[in-house]
Amino acid sequence: MAPTLGFVGLGIMGLPMATNLLDAGYDVVGHNRSDDPEEELAAHGGAVADTPRAVAERAEVVFTCLPDTPAVESVVYGEDGLLAGFDDGDVYVDHSTINPVATEELAADLADAGVDVLDAPISGGEEGAIDATLSIMVGGDPAVFEACMEFFEATGETITHCGPSGAGQTTKACNQIVVAAQMVGVSEALVFAQKAGANLDAVVDAISGGAAGCWTLDNRAPDMIRGDFDPGFFADYQYKDLRIATDAGESFDAPMPLTELAHELYKSMCANGMGRDDNSGVMQVIEMLAGEEARVAE
Repeated sequence: MAPTLGFVGLGIMGLPMATNLLDAGYDVVGHNRSDDPEEELAAHGGAVADTPRAVAERAEVVFTCLPDTPAVESVVYGEDGLLAGFDDGDVYVDHSTINPVATEELAADLADAGVDVLDAPISGGEEGAIDATLSIMVGGDPAVFEACMEFFEATGETITHCGPSGAGQTTKACNQIVVAAQMVGVSEALVFAQKAGANLDAVVDAISGGAAGCWTLDNRAPDMIRGDFDPGFFADYQYKDLRIATDAGESFDAPMPLTELAHELYKSMCANGMGRDDNSGVMQVIEMLAGEEARVAE
């Protein structure tokens, strides 16, 4: 029989991932700090538990998708946390993006309780979560990874085993370094094009098909030049992820000049009340510096 799956953290990414698992035929029990996502999960055919502990007591494989390291530690170690409800032989899969060192420590603690752990951060934004096309970067025991592949295939498209515990988080940091560089570079180019009097739609079309082609140009630039920064991935989270990357860079003596710059620009977004905008909204900081918005006339 297929195992019962648990899902804690039914946010902008977690809820569609949980519903995709339901659509794939699995029984899913979920928990979230707020009630509305739980109600949506229940309406889709899932079950709801009052605490993370209750999720772990009812499920053999538990997934989390949480905003940061403290949230993961609270859900795992809290009084009614997952650790209190896990049984020997259970599996914990963390889709959150957190510090790689914290991931290694958590995996060691849960191993002492007989629980296998995979760190499996994700990329692809809300669209990828809805469409089950996420990129999933996984660290942990290869045998446990293979055993969980069927679940990953219900939520993602590019699924890669990256190495031992913590390797998934290291890979996600690399991903966010490149994503941030794209967002800042495209923003800078579009504001420059505006200042130079170019047709922004034409610029996006032209450079998307050449060496500058990238995910941001294809999926975000058309909205950026229309001032549409509805979130697919919060700028707050991008800023948090860049802090993880720069902290790790310090730990490993890895130079990160471009990432440090992106970190400061996203910090400025959050300080100016734009943290709940999409991460492509970093263009607004470049516009503030330029004194002009880069927008097409509708």
